[in-house]
Amino acid sequence: MEKLVYLLFDDPERSGSALRDDLFEQAIPSLREAGAEQIVLHVQDDDVAAGQPMRRSDPPIRAMISFWMQCADERASCEAALAAAASRIAGYLVVESKPLVHEVAAGQRTAGMTQVTCIARKPDLTEDEFYDYWQNDHKRVAIETQSTTGYVRNVVQRAVTAGAPPWDAIVEETFPIEALTDPKAFYDARDDAELKANAERMLESCRRFLDFEPMEFTHMSEYYLG
Repeated sequence: MEKLVYLLFDDPERSGSALRDDLFEQAIPSLREAGAEQIVLHVQDDDVAAGQPMRRSDPPIRAMISFWMQCADERASCEAALAAAASRIAGYLVVESKPLVHEVAAGQRTAGMTQVTCIARKPDLTEDEFYDYWQNDHKRVAIETQSTTGYVRNVVQRAVTAGAPPWDAIVEETFPIEALTDPKAFYDARDDAELKANAERMLESCRRFLDFEPMEFTHMSEYYLG
């Protein structure tokens, strides 16, 4: 089995809920017919409209779909269905790990919100240094300084669509819905002092291994479709 992740870029003025509904009605059935399994849809719908994404792409990232296939070579019809739903797509073959597993119910919206972040390695680090720090030291920092309830790392092995941005990984972090608008809820802080300490610790950790220039993140609703 191989895992594929597709980012969907679309008009920022388009209703996220309309995009979600179109994907449910048209793209998802096509993915199933093509043999996709364990489908997960993340989409910037109306439930997360209060979030403030960091956008660099034009048009911006509005959704992400991941799924598993027996053989990723058979993905052509999946890509055609996704491309029909958005302005453009970027697909990646990834290796998944779950440092923090959260509960999901098939066919229902997962509680809270998910921050989907596209990251790149700091240029002065080797690959070994990047993965060692990110997957060891930073994992502990991220969990200890934030109200994270779910944490999925998708390490990019290669892009599978032409022109896909050269990110090293795509990260899914699930938080309580209050974290969309409340920094204390996001950083799991009881007061201003703890908020400052957690935010500074997290930023310092990120500075050690991430290239901030290409990084972007989007707040999304998660739907596990099985």
